[in-house]
Parts: sequence; structure tokens; C-alpha cells
Amino acid sequence: MLAPPILLALLLGGPWIALVVAVAVVLAGIEAFRLLTAAGHASFPALGVVLAVVIALGDSVRQVPGGSGLLLAAVGLVLVGSAAITRPDPREGLATLITTTFGALWVGMLGFVPRLAAADAPVVDGSVLGWLGGERAWVLILLLTVWTFDTAAYAFGRRFGQRHFIPHISPGKTVEGTVGGMIAAVIVCAVLVAAVGRPPIAGLVLGFVIAAAAQVGDLAESMLKRAAGAKESGRLIPGHGGLLDRIDSFLFAAPVAFLYVVAILG
Repeated sequence: MLAPPILLALLLGGPWIALVVAVAVVLAGIEAFRLLTAAGHASFPALGVVLAVVIALGDSVRQVPGGSGLLLAAVGLVLVGSAAITRPDPREGLATLITTTFGALWVGMLGFVPRLAAADAPVVDGSVLGWLGGERAWVLILLLTVWTFDTAAYAFGRRFGQRHFIPHISPGKTVEGTVGGMIAAVIVCAVLVAAVGRPPIAGLVLGFVIAAAAQVGDLAESMLKRAAGAKESGRLIPGHGGLLDRIDSFLFAAPVAFLYVVAILG
């Protein structure tokens, strides 16, 4: 269900990627704050969702000294703090401030997908995927690497899984599934990085860090669902749960991929 609009936005590029991310942040933010409430953590969901969008896309606003995204996020935190001090119990107010800020920052990290596109890291003209340009090629590599990890981890876990991996958070995950998923992700990423004309060894490292971050992102959401007593984040996607269940890996993988591409390959 998610793949067609994501791939279409990737084909169109530019503001379409940001638009898909904005919609995803709003929907996932609603689910995230619903889970936080169910887990016993009070928050300001409406403010949190708005702040998440600001964190995700604030840098697309006209640049100002200090960074437009940081400035807008700071204004959002002022509003959240102003709402928190109205709570009669200071401990409740502090907890509400912390929860709202955490939820917004967590979901807002999806904004590193359009940031990765905006970085426009170099690719080699004439390479297999060079026609995509740096704006879209690295986002495609991120998407396919995460999808490969998730799919292969599930398949390897089902076929070979015997030893549980962090069972207190996600009993269904296995060591074999995780290892299989990471190997598949590293291979696919190396091939894709070579297809944009960059050294395959860079793809091996990028694939490993993306897969590792994706696994942590998935487990982080599982931890929240377990605390909330929920099996899924929502019912937006029939048979697959909520949107947050579909993008949880990207919340951690996107900033890691952005840092690596910009610092090492940029």
C-alpha cells in the first residue's frame, strides 16, 4: 500500500517527497501519541503532531541564521512548555513536556528522508542509476535497503529462526532472522551504491549501518507497543497495522543514512 505513493514521489522528486513525508508524519504522529497515552504517558497530541511536522520539514522553509528548522522547532517547544506549565501538578507538567517533545522528535526524524534528497550527494553520470541524480538515488538506496532488511529478516526468521533476539521486547524476532536480514541488506546496498558509480565497499558499510539502525528503530516501536499493551500501532493498513508499523525502521535509519552519505560520500 505504501510502496506506490513513495516510489511515485521519488520519481517526481523535490516537493513530492516532502509532501509524502509530511502526510506520513501526521498519521504516524497521531498513532505514536495514542500509544504513549495508552502506555500511561500524558502529552499534548495536537501540539506534538504539529511539532513533529516542523521538525521533519522545518529546514525547507526559507533559510535564516541558525537554521529555520531549529528556529521553528524552538518556537514549538516554547508552545509545548507554555501548555505544560498550566498543569496543576509540576511533576505531571514536566512529564507531559518530556513526552510531547520525545514523541515529536521521534516521528519527526522521518524528515531526514527529504533532507537526504536535498543533500544531493554526488553520483557518477552514466552509471546504471546515475540518471536519478543525487537527489533521488540515495533516497532510493535507503528505501530499498530498509525494505530488504525487513523482508529478509522476516523470511530468514521464519525459515531458520531458533534463538530469540531481545525477547522481552519482541518475542518473535530471532538472531538468525536479524543476521540474515543484515547480510541481505548489506549485499543489496553494495550493489545499489555500485550502480550509482561509487565504491561497493562504501555500500557495504552503508548497508550495515542502515540495517542496524532499522533494527533498533523497529525494536523501539515494539517497546512502546509492549508498554501500551498494543499489538499494532493502528488499523490504517488492513492486515498490516498502522502507518507507524510501516515506517518505524526509517525513523532511525534515515538520520544514520543521511549522516553517512553527507559525511563520507558527500
